[in-house]
Amino acid sequence: MSSPSVFETLSPNRLFLRCALPNMISMAASSLYTIADGVFVGRFIGSDALAAIDLVMPLLSISFALADMVAVGSSVQIAIHLGEHREREASVIFTRCSLLIEAIALAVGVLGFFFARPLLELMGADPSVTQLACQYLQVFALFTPAVMIYFAVDNYLRICGLTRYSMVLNVTASLLNIGLDYLFLAVFRWDIASAALASCLSLALGSLMGLVPLIGGKLPLRFVKGRLRRGLLKNILYNGSSEFFTNISGSLLMIIVNSLLLHLEGSRAVAAFSIVMYVDSVTASLLYGLADSMQPAISYCYGARLSRRMLAFEKRVLLAGALISAAAFLAMRLGGRALLPLFVGDGGPALIEMSLQAMTLFSFSYLTGWAGVGLSSFFTAVDRPALSLGLSLGRSLLFPLLILACLVPVLGLDGVWLTSPFSSLLTALACLFFLRRFLSRPEEPSPD
Repeated sequence: MSSPSVFETLSPNRLFLRCALPNMISMAASSLYTIADGVFVGRFIGSDALAAIDLVMPLLSISFALADMVAVGSSVQIAIHLGEHREREASVIFTRCSLLIEAIALAVGVLGFFFARPLLELMGADPSVTQLACQYLQVFALFTPAVMIYFAVDNYLRICGLTRYSMVLNVTASLLNIGLDYLFLAVFRWDIASAALASCLSLALGSLMGLVPLIGGKLPLRFVKGRLRRGLLKNILYNGSSEFFTNISGSLLMIIVNSLLLHLEGSRAVAAFSIVMYVDSVTASLLYGLADSMQPAISYCYGARLSRRMLAFEKRVLLAGALISAAAFLAMRLGGRALLPLFVGDGGPALIEMSLQAMTLFSFSYLTGWAGVGLSSFFTAVDRPALSLGLSLGRSLLFPLLILACLVPVLGLDGVWLTSPFSSLLTALACLFFLRRFLSRPEEPSPD
């Protein structure tokens, strides 16, 4: 798959398999190192360290959201320009947006390193948990320029058709992370900072591997001189804003949920929530990997005005997403108890029982969550940034806050665990409504 022309020529089934499977493997591999972090940290440092990482994750997500906004927004425009056979313009977008991401990374790294403690203290955690979280966050801050470009480069490689190379890149980074986690935590018995170091070193290697073909290869995208028009930059940021606000609002929600959990049951509830998120990360990575894998093809077909082919790709995304979610629902319901001791060892029966209850209720989100993920990605791919943004905000912040306000006063801790299932249902209904409107009034893209 050496050129985006296969987006036009290859059969939908073959292209779906060629794009989706490598990207899903890549995302699953990425989730495995996240789980490995949780397993090694939980077993060799303790539940306070698990809670600390859960406190840090929203802040990291907010940081990466800025770069992700540029990466996703530029990926849509790059794919559309390639679909219109305007490779020079696509390369200018790629070059300028890569430089913009690095500038953002430098600023975020400086701020994250010097303001880590004040930000974490605002969340109201115990001083011991805050100290652990601060150590973890500051390591990431130091590596931000090398890490942040990783996610953008992965997008650009897939646009160029290098889905298998992207898969190898992600699998390599994940295996290295797991190996370093084992070495640093299980063998050397270092502290929580070493878990962050393992992740950062692995992602930095991934960034380097991703840049090599873009610098020295004969790809449709290459580094070129040129200026990015203000109107196009605005469109890029606008189109990427759905991903940005999804990350931001999701991170804000996690901060709110963590604070609520600290109030209801203390750090044990935060640790239970983090365990559920670790387990869920496998399914989430598969769903997002599936949706993201077809986004370049859908954008390309949209730019080339191949409407039937575009919708054929999306149907396959939704069907595969439904099957993955059904399997995840059964696995979490039937195998939850067997998974939990991996994270807490033999010394946390109370944490295991709390986590099992959380996992059981959370699993209902898989019944409808796949629709929201697949359709939100579709609206981003077809250059509907306002719609995608609205759906993303609903899914990641507005619906959950509404449900939390309704359920927690009545159900307490169970209300927190049920927030995701109800939010997923409302998001799916909203997505289906807007999909019907989109299909009943098709609009052709206009060239820039």
